[in-house]
Parts: sequence; structure tokens; C-alpha cells
Amino acid sequence: MKLSEVDRNKLAPMMKHYVELKDKYQDVILFYRLGDFYEMFFDDAILVSHELELTLTGRQAGLEERVPMCGVPHKAVDIYVDKLIKKGYKVAICEQMEDPKDAKGIVERSVTEVISSGTIISDTLNEKENNYIGSIYNFEYCYVLSYSDITTGEIYSKILENDDNKLISEVVSLGIKELIVNSRVDVNIANIFKNQYKIPITITDNIYDINDYEYVVENIKDERYKISINHLLYYLIVNQKRNMTHLQKLKIIKNNDYLKMDIHTKRNLELTESLRLKERTYSLLWLLDNTKTAMGSRKLKTWIENPLVDKTIINNRYDVVSKLLEEFLLCEDLRKALYEVYDLERLSGRVALGNANARDLLQLKSSLKELPTIKYILNSINFYEDIEVLTDLYNLLETSIYENPPVGLKEGYLIKEGYSKELDELKELRSGGKNFISNFEIEERERTGIKNLKVGFNKVFGYYIEVSKGSVNQITEDMGYIRKQTLANCERYINPLLKEKEDLILTSEEKIINLEYSLFISIRDKVKEYIPKLQEISKVISEIDVLQSFALVAEKYNYVRPNINDNNEIRLIDSRHPVVEKVIKDEYVSNDIIMDKNTSILLITGPNMAGKSTYMRQLGITVIMAQIGCFIPAKEGSLPVFDKIFTRIGASDDLVSGESTFMVEMKEASNAIANATKNSLILFDELGRGTATFDGMSLAEAILEYIHNKIGCKTLFSTHYHELTDLDRTLKHLKNKHVAASEEDGKITFLHKVKDGSVDKSYGINVATLAGLPKEVIDRAEDILKVYENKEKKRDVIVQTTLPLDFEPKESEVEKELKNINVLELTPMDAINILYKLKDKIGK
Repeated sequence: MKLSEVDRNKLAPMMKHYVELKDKYQDVILFYRLGDFYEMFFDDAILVSHELELTLTGRQAGLEERVPMCGVPHKAVDIYVDKLIKKGYKVAICEQMEDPKDAKGIVERSVTEVISSGTIISDTLNEKENNYIGSIYNFEYCYVLSYSDITTGEIYSKILENDDNKLISEVVSLGIKELIVNSRVDVNIANIFKNQYKIPITITDNIYDINDYEYVVENIKDERYKISINHLLYYLIVNQKRNMTHLQKLKIIKNNDYLKMDIHTKRNLELTESLRLKERTYSLLWLLDNTKTAMGSRKLKTWIENPLVDKTIINNRYDVVSKLLEEFLLCEDLRKALYEVYDLERLSGRVALGNANARDLLQLKSSLKELPTIKYILNSINFYEDIEVLTDLYNLLETSIYENPPVGLKEGYLIKEGYSKELDELKELRSGGKNFISNFEIEERERTGIKNLKVGFNKVFGYYIEVSKGSVNQITEDMGYIRKQTLANCERYINPLLKEKEDLILTSEEKIINLEYSLFISIRDKVKEYIPKLQEISKVISEIDVLQSFALVAEKYNYVRPNINDNNEIRLIDSRHPVVEKVIKDEYVSNDIIMDKNTSILLITGPNMAGKSTYMRQLGITVIMAQIGCFIPAKEGSLPVFDKIFTRIGASDDLVSGESTFMVEMKEASNAIANATKNSLILFDELGRGTATFDGMSLAEAILEYIHNKIGCKTLFSTHYHELTDLDRTLKHLKNKHVAASEEDGKITFLHKVKDGSVDKSYGINVATLAGLPKEVIDRAEDILKVYENKEKKRDVIVQTTLPLDFEPKESEVEKELKNINVLELTPMDAINILYKLKDKIGK
């Protein structure tokens, strides 16, 4: 039976209320609280019973037939909600807003929260990464992407070009779990997010227009950011019914704040997950993560994905790592203290969102206990930020919260003795009643002579006197016992004195539970006042945690502090790939990477499997390590600060349209040469191999010439087109390198050593032999190779030398000015003023 088929006039009052509520939440699964269970009905029940493999039952609802129903226990609801969220559903939690005992008519119920992929706050979240929910607002000429982790209160915003591919790349790179988009966003883009990347999408144009979150965008002048943030806030506060008072101030991410990398670069360099397994293991993040806190682990991931371009901040981080390596005893004390610190960011979020229980507050107290030690160490090593120790908050929690509380908040045993005089008096009263029960049992055994008489309790009958069947004949009328229940092996009785004390005990028990709950809520509200300070402390702790992790890996793997130079030179002596070095069984062969200010391109030749890709990747990874403040895997290192890294290593999938590998390859090459500056790094591995030989070779040469003559950025370019090695005669900033290999009796040995000069052989057949191709195939391939080599000699092919490039027609003053304008940084008023000036210039 479906809800759409029901005659609503016939529904019972409770079910009519359910249906009215469901009408408001049609796109979510409604968990409707009935006593100790959350129930689902009609379409929701059929869906959930299938998805969670629950029994589908029925319920009388005033109709001729029972309506479909399934349910889950309220104490285990998080488990079931998590499963549904992971399957892409949203869940609305409808709670009983009053005690059924006090209700007149049906119990008042209301939806208290809506849970989705981006707003889930349960303990099942991965503590090592943020859980972002994002808003994409299309202004037609640009996108504004705002995103927040509601478990920590962090909120960010950035302006992106009106380029769908770049938008998708940014969202996927950030790992955003849920998106809210305005109606101007192309439906095809929304479908790609939803279907290809399994990111739930909500389309809405609603904007939050209340000023109670004005502090989030305080001092932000650009209205585009405010609109985008309020677009996100409307969904969180109104749709999801979230209290977002713990939101921090908006942090705007500008294009030039960090080293820029697209999703391909992050994947190719295996920064946060490996290419093959798509897991954290064997990534740079996996290698560097020796953090002691969940906050530190999340911070490290953020740093790796957003390397710095500010030389001063980079050197500040180096200074701290150096100091920690010198003060190794203090560093060890720091690690021990950090190990005892819980996830302050998410604990603060749970407090703000009203989900924190007594155990959460105990974790907060344990963390606060370590702050004096951490503060002392930070001051001792001259760390660039300090923390407040919050003694008052620690003392509040120390004197109030019971040391071993239950998970629930209405089971008692939350508040320590001595915190509340009223509570202590109630506990004393309860204790006196329970002592009476214990003494009553002894006295009744003596009075009746029944040695096995017991006093018990259950929720149905309260306290009772239990006598075995064999002793029932000893009970006389003058004892005042009233039979209450007959069981197979005993009889249960009550008497007036026992019932009198029962009322006293149970009344005090209920009062204690209610008072403890009330006291706990007031304590939690007091903790809420400290959230801004706790968030500041979390920021400092996460940073020092990452830096101590850098110190640990530097000491463990023999990394060195790099020098950041201003003369655009790369000098890495005995450079190593940090991850490959750790996982290979054989001894790692280190290599120098040297590019002085007069060298912009290294053209690398050599056989497959010899290490060309590793050599290129290790430069990219070393640059990233250096620009996040980490020491580097080398004997000696000096690097410039790079503004962007572009890679083309291996095949990549197109994010939008599933085009051919070669088309994707050309698009990535186009993106690199269109956006690279003199301060960028380009890593191209065998570019042009996806098409015919001469096409590929011609494109490769043209791209090399363009990078050399027009961009001048540091570039590593590997190739099997040996004809390209002649380019060093005409491109003065290009140098040839090759990965050495030795051949003996047709067998090849990879030396993994990068040397000056080029090679004119690819050793493809030798590699095929190593791969185990049949000897018959190998022999035939060698015969065919001789034929082709003879043909090439007869052709006497000469590589086309560099052609003159004259792509720069004379520019007008207006064109020059237009080129220097960063459209994304303009406000609408700025744009109008500039347009007026340019029009005036043209008129003149």
C-alpha cells in the first residue's frame, strides 16, 4: 500500500499526524518516534525494510487493511541512520515533545533534525578527514563555492571561473559530501555530481535573511560571498534544523594564497590516496601522518592539498621543526601530552549542536588537563602562537561530571556529589529507602521464619516479596501479605509498608534523574560559551601536532631542511621519492635534480620501468613537502617557491564527458600551457604518445618550444621520441637527461640512475622479455624492428629545428589592460568603473 493511494479521511488521529508531517518531508525518510522505537510507514517502510533488511510488518491505522510498517529501537537508531546516509538517503528524526503520561490526546511530536551526508555528526565519521557540505551559487559569469564542516564549525568560500570542468575538479578534490546548488547551475553538472560521484544534490534558491549569523561574514565586502554563505545557511538552519552558533568566521580562499593543483595533479602525485588502490595507504599523507590527534590528522591533509606560497610562513614552520629536532626531550613530552587530547573541534561541535553527552564532557576535561603542559612546551620552543589553558572550565567539569557516566542522559549517574545540595539531599533520601529495603528483607525472614524469602523489583509491579512454592504454606493471614503474581516456582506478594517505601524511593529516583538531566544541560550550556576559545586552541594544537609529525619523519627517514631561494633554481642532491623509498625492498637509488636559472626544461629519455616517472613525481612531491613546511628527502636541497604544479602522468578520466585518453591528454596540456607562469612547475610524462608517432612527436616538440620560449617555467618532460633530444641544439634552456640501463646478452638491468645526455634506444623488446612474453613473439619483434630501423636510415630523417614563433600581434593599450584584470576579484561596481574607463580610451 502506497501513501498516495490512501483515503486520508479514514486515518486514525496518530497516523493522520504522521501523514501531514510526511507531506513536509517528502524527499526524506521520516523516523517517527513511538515509545521505544522509531517507526516508518507506507513507502518509507517498504524502502527501509528493503535497504536495511528489516522485517516489514503492518499496523492498524483506521483503514480496512493494515498499513506497511517497520521500525528500529531508539537506542540503536544511529546505526540504522548511518547505513541509510551511506546509501545516499536523508533522514528526518521526529521526536516525542512531551511525556506520554502527561499528554492529553495524541502525544505532541515534531521533527527535530534532518540528517544527510553533509550534516551527519555521529561517531562513525572518519576522524582523519573533514566532512564538508557545500553550496554552489552560479552568478553566470562565475561560481562561488562555499563549504563547511558542521562538526568543527569551519567555513570557507572561494570564487571560481565559470568553467564546469574546473568546478567539478574543485568539488571532487575537496571531497565535499553533499551539495546545495541554485537553479542557475546546469542540470547536467548537477547530474554528474549525483550520478558519477554519488554526491547528493539539493536545488534551491532560498537565502537565509536573518542577521543572527552576521559575524560569520563580518568585514566581508564582496556581496557574492555573503549570498553564497546565506544560501548554505538557509539549508543548514531552516531545512536541516541545525543550530550553527559554533560556526567560525568565514575564511576566503583566494587563488594566489596557495600553490594551485588540479585534481589530476593531486591524484598523479598520490598526495592523499594511491592511484591503484584509491586508499590512504602508500600516499604522501600516509607517510607523513604521525600525528597524535584527529585534529592534527585533518590539518595535515588540508596542508598537503594546499601548500603555501608565503616564504615567511614556510620558514616559520621550518624553524619549529628544527627546534623540535633539537629539543627532542621536550618534543617527546609534547607527543605524550597530545596523545591525551581528544578531538576538541568535534567535541565543540557536539556541544554546540546539542549532541554532547557526559562522556563527551569527560573527554573535554581530559583534554583540558593537558593544556598547561602543552602551553609550557609551546613557550619553550618559541612557537608562533600561544593557547589559553581554561582553568575555570576544567574546574567546572572536574567538580560536576561523574567519572563513569552512562551514554544516555536520562539514566542518572551524571553529576558528582557536592555539586548540587538539592541533588545530594535527594540521593540521601533514595539511599535511605534502599537501605530500608535491604533491612526489610532480613526482618521479614526473621518474622516469618521463611529463610529463602527475597525482596525484588521490576517495572511492572515495583517492589515485591518473593516466596518459593515450598514455603508458601508458612504464610499466614496475620502477616498482611497480598498475593500479586503467581509463577511456576514461586509466589510474589506485597504489603502496605513495602508499598509506602516504594513510592518514596521511586519518587526520589525520578526526581534525581530529572534534576541530573537539568543540571547537565546547564553545564553543557556553560561549556558552549567557551566554544570560540576551544576552537582557537584546536587550531594551535592541530598545527603543532602536524609540525611534531614532520619532526618525527625528518628524524626517522633522514630528511633535511630545504633552502627557499629567490633565484628560480632547483638544487636537490641525492633526492629520493619518500614513499617509494619506504616501501621497496631493495636499496633506493637517489638522484640529483639540478636546474639552474638558465635551465628551464629537462628532457628525459630511457626505457620503461627505469624510473622516469618516479624521478618526475619525486620532484613534484618534494616541492609540495617543502611548501607545507616539511623537511625533504635529500642530502641537500634548495628550491624556489612555485605557484602552480601541472602534471600529465599516465591516463586520466575526463571529469565531464568521457572523452578519449588523447583528447584528455591534450586538454591537460592545453590547461598547463595556458595557465602556467614562469614560477610554475610542469611534469609531462610521455606527452603525445596517444596518437600516431609523427603527430605525437610534432605536438611534443611544439609544446616544448612554447614552454621554452613563452613560459620559461621549470619543466620535466619524459619521452620515447628520441628525435626530440636534438632540441638541445636550438633551445638553449633545455638539457637532456636519461635514465641509465645496462644490456648484456639481450638482458636489461635498470640502474635507476639519471645521467646527463640522451639515449637513442627504448629497450622496449628487452622490457617485454622481462614481462614474460613468449620467446617466439620476442624473436619476431626483433626481426620486425630491424626492418623498421633500416627504413628509417634510408629516409635519413632530420628533426625539424625550432621554427620561429610569432604569435604576438601588436597589442593595443586596452588589450594590455584587459589581460591584467583578474575578473574573479572584481566587484560589480569595480567592473562598471573599469568598463567606463576602457570605453573612454577606445573613444580617444
